[in-house]
Amino acid sequence: MAIVGGGPSGLFLALLLSEAGIAVTILEKSSRAHVLSRIRAGVLEWGTVELLRRAGLGERMDREGTVHSGVGLGFSNGLFRVDFAANGSRHVMVYGQGEVTKDLYEAADRRGITIIDEAHDVAIHDPCGSPCVTFSKDGERHQMACDAVAGCDGFHGVSRQTIPTEKRTEFEKVYPFGWLGVLSPTPPVSEELIYANHPRGFALASMRNAHLSRYYVQVSACEKVADWPDDAFWDELRRRLPSEAAQSLVTGPSIEKSIAPLRSFVCEPMRYGQLFLVGDAAHIVPPTGAKGLNLAFSDVHYLSQALEEALCNGRQNGLERYSQRALARVWKAIRFSWWLTQLMHRFPDQTAFDQRLQESELSTIGNSLAAQAAFAEGYTGYPL
Repeated sequence: MAIVGGGPSGLFLALLLSEAGIAVTILEKSSRAHVLSRIRAGVLEWGTVELLRRAGLGERMDREGTVHSGVGLGFSNGLFRVDFAANGSRHVMVYGQGEVTKDLYEAADRRGITIIDEAHDVAIHDPCGSPCVTFSKDGERHQMACDAVAGCDGFHGVSRQTIPTEKRTEFEKVYPFGWLGVLSPTPPVSEELIYANHPRGFALASMRNAHLSRYYVQVSACEKVADWPDDAFWDELRRRLPSEAAQSLVTGPSIEKSIAPLRSFVCEPMRYGQLFLVGDAAHIVPPTGAKGLNLAFSDVHYLSQALEEALCNGRQNGLERYSQRALARVWKAIRFSWWLTQLMHRFPDQTAFDQRLQESELSTIGNSLAAQAAFAEGYTGYPL
């Protein structure tokens, strides 16, 4: 099995397949240090937590991660809490994607999985016949035959582009704003995440641990990080958070600052011959719903089961159903993330009427157990 992409989805798939006795090789274009330096989301659905535990990868997560049983929604300078357990849903775990990746790397090293870092010019050949992958390493060209290829190389990777355009359909919505994110060595403003709707734009108060905060404010698509010195960021965040949270905000120097664009994207199908797309190679969600890594891991779950059945037992049904099965869950998460993005953000053409509608819908959630149950189910993760 060739796995193109050595991020968390590629590593997790390799570990599960290796455990089943399937030989795997990971090709990653970047260095390990670069992969580990990526700043990504930190909210794990409970289904993801259970997948990691079953794979023997949950020890440090359970020790250092933080279980959250609810989330705050702010609007009109007020704040209410959605209690996951009270609404029949499971919890979420706050544990940074970088920490997950570190755990996966350590497990891969223990199991002796072959990881070829800084593999350049990767190309996938004959996925509908006798698949092979070629790549360059240290100035030399290499070729590797395989039974199947997993494309875990993200939105800009080679895997999806290997599928002929007439054989794939792509759905996309690009949002006219981004998230300016700041990582700060300060205590979080709240023990749980706070999503804030404000006439000036969306804000999110999140965290990595008790001493490391992650905050976001919505900015226009054309703004640059240089436009936002720390003091300006903290002032804007304070304006947008509900007053009870803003009063307890501890500010400090930023140790990382970046702007992430927002888009929804799905490629169908997620299989072409013996090439299987996983995670961001096939779908992108705006970060509002905290679904990116979780969707990638649900893909890994479905694909690892199907590959084990096919390569170890000769049963092809799972592989034939992989795309349909994965996409059914993908579209549910796409819808939830789109809905929450529409609800919490200010759009360029938004009117006072639109703002009142958002506030009315948030008020409805705050006063309806049925609406809170639907929110909690979507946020904590649909069943695998």
